[in-house]
Amino acid sequence: MTQTRMGDVGRFARFPSSRVAKWFVVGFWLIVLAAVMSPAGKLQGVLNNEAVAWLPTNAQSTQVVKQITAFQSKNEFPAVVVYERAGGLTPADTQAVTAQVAKFNALAPVRHDSVGPIPSQDGKALQVIVPVDAGDAGWDSLSATATDLRSIAKDRPAGLSMQVTGPVGFSADSSEAFSGIDGKLLYSAMTVVIIILLLTYRSPVLWLIPVVSAGTALIVAQAVIYFLAKGDTLTVNAQSSGILTVIVFGAGTDYALLLVARYREELRRHEDRHEAMAFALHRAGPAILASGATVIAGMLCLLVATMNSTKGLGPVAAIGVGVGLLVMLTLLPALLVVCGRWIFWPVRPSYGSVDHTRDGVWARIGTRISHAPRRIWVITTLVLAIASLGVLQLNAVGLQNKDAFYGTPESVVGEQVLARHFPAGAGSPVLVLANADQGAAVKTALAGVRGVSAVGDPVTKGGRSLIQATLAAAPDSDAATGTVDRIRTAIAGVPGAKAIAGGDTATRADTLRASSDDNVRIIPLILGVVLLILVLLLRAITAPLILMGTVVLSFGAALGLSSLIFRHVLGFAGADSSLPLFVFVFLVALGIDYNIFLMTRVREEAQEIGTRRGALVGLAATGGVITSAGLVLAGTFAVLGTLPVVSFAEIGIAVALGVLLDTLVVRSVLVTAINLDVRGRMWWPSALGRRDHELDAATPATSEEAAEGGSKLTPVR
Repeated sequence: MTQTRMGDVGRFARFPSSRVAKWFVVGFWLIVLAAVMSPAGKLQGVLNNEAVAWLPTNAQSTQVVKQITAFQSKNEFPAVVVYERAGGLTPADTQAVTAQVAKFNALAPVRHDSVGPIPSQDGKALQVIVPVDAGDAGWDSLSATATDLRSIAKDRPAGLSMQVTGPVGFSADSSEAFSGIDGKLLYSAMTVVIIILLLTYRSPVLWLIPVVSAGTALIVAQAVIYFLAKGDTLTVNAQSSGILTVIVFGAGTDYALLLVARYREELRRHEDRHEAMAFALHRAGPAILASGATVIAGMLCLLVATMNSTKGLGPVAAIGVGVGLLVMLTLLPALLVVCGRWIFWPVRPSYGSVDHTRDGVWARIGTRISHAPRRIWVITTLVLAIASLGVLQLNAVGLQNKDAFYGTPESVVGEQVLARHFPAGAGSPVLVLANADQGAAVKTALAGVRGVSAVGDPVTKGGRSLIQATLAAAPDSDAATGTVDRIRTAIAGVPGAKAIAGGDTATRADTLRASSDDNVRIIPLILGVVLLILVLLLRAITAPLILMGTVVLSFGAALGLSSLIFRHVLGFAGADSSLPLFVFVFLVALGIDYNIFLMTRVREEAQEIGTRRGALVGLAATGGVITSAGLVLAGTFAVLGTLPVVSFAEIGIAVALGVLLDTLVVRSVLVTAINLDVRGRMWWPSALGRRDHELDAATPATSEEAAEGGSKLTPVR
């Protein structure tokens, strides 16, 4: 049997674990950390939350945002202030609101006069449309303006209610929901990670090293992203910034768990801890590197997205994982060897001690699976396929404003008041831009569109005309989206007008279509990239194809079960149109880690003892660490559910559920059962597959043999 000698261990594995170099590695990262602390803290200051940073690049709504600057600032958004008295308005009400409008106009962000007060036909409500210019601060400044409007409107007659709604009102409620998002996610993710690491390691101090390493990775990644965003090389928004925290802590801790688990194994085989770490890096490093490369490649696939918000997330997440990978393969091992064996106290892995994972719960589970592997994988597959049918309950066509938050914020209440007394789309008109010489013809075409309740006169500047159309339906409804489609068809038929339609409703329509197109384009691309990496890593075709099948099955089951939870347990009205893509990206790119962790170990063991016993030893050796890693990743994504925003909660719940399925069912049960059934054919067409029958024992492995496999059949190599 081939023995691995210290001379066979590569330089990369030996460097961070050597007696001298470890101090240079730790010192290097301390210097880097000191240098990037300040830039990392400035990341929030360069976030771009303007509409263009989220919208599809080539969509008409995006082009309207860019071209409308001739008529108004591209950062001008309407605040709709609505007043209501159920018993009917009084002259004092109208007089008080009129006085407040003058104060609204005096606010610094209001560059030209407000429209209103406009009375409703039933005489019970008034609305004022306040044009708010957010300036260079973009959406972030709208919350303060909404607060000022509310403060002014406090001085009103008793019994007259008031709400701020429209784009400014919804932006203010969103800002409140996302207030301190990075801090909330960071501390929540850290708490989850610390609890799980304490339970995993049963050590009061060992958890510190993975958490410190993950924290270092996050700070460095934030600094790198800050410099790229500041130089306009990268567009980063609040969504990307929030998910960065979750990904770095989740993926980074996963890599730490795998390395620490292998290091603990090697400490039982090597008296010198530096040598033990070198062997741990030599054995676990390729799997960690392959896992990180898979995540990075998967995230970079998002660069082909048409949605700017989705496209921007790709490189941000890839940078986070790349930095995390570098830290976990250098700083983490250096810190571990600096600290020595005592860091594992009170369960120190002394030289020559027994590794109880070999006869632990996963070894026993593997033995039970080995009694009827085909029946187990067939039944498991059927159960997961049935769970996937829940996708039919998923209504991923976007969320209306009233369904976007937990509870009912002021902007939603205001929108409901508007719908009771005014045309539903009064506060968010469709903005149509056309060549000035065809402005009148475009207005006529708009007036004839079903679902349009009113059309304003063209306003002409610089050869282009702006025409505003008020919709009969609520601006975030499917009916309004259909009206926008009819508007675009009608104005496209005006010769020489070069007319385009934008505004809130048009943005929603373009976002839905772009998200649907991205699903069709990106999901197959990610599958192809991940399959290629698995083929190169495992040097086989059969195993990667089977593993990709389990990935798709796991994704379907997670999305199906999540859909049922969203609708029948949590009562969500629907799902964001980007949910399927985000869940797929995170589950495949991050969940494939567990395939890699398990299968690289199975392949390593199969070269010595055959695939059947190798599958049992691989499960026994990695089952615990995969479970812990899955709990960490699921816990960090579940943290997204703490935000009062339905779209984030849905991503967190679906990914957390999918990771748990991956960890506890797919990788540990389904893949192991398939390994035991297919055996050497898993490695076709490699040489390992051809000689597997020579390595595999003629008789089935018993539980005792499976336990012995780790200690007797996998010596220090």
